[in-house]
Amino acid sequence: MKNRLKLLRAERDWSQGELATRLGISRQSVNAIETGKYDPSLPLAFRIADLFAMRIEDIFLRDEEGAGE
Repeated sequence: MKNRLKLLRAERDWSQGELATRLGISRQSVNAIETGKYDPSLPLAFRIADLFAMRIEDIFLRDEEGAGE
């Protein structure tokens, strides 16, 4: 799953560590989500969406491959 997390974080001038603190997760987890190595749990996705005042689907984008499954 692709996401806009890195862009949204950069727009606010937050480091990965700052975002991690705001979300209550590790910096390594933020990095893994940003690089697509890890998909967040639904509760974490809601926390991320709430933090950025956006909808989950505006932050996390389906890969074209497998869409509609």
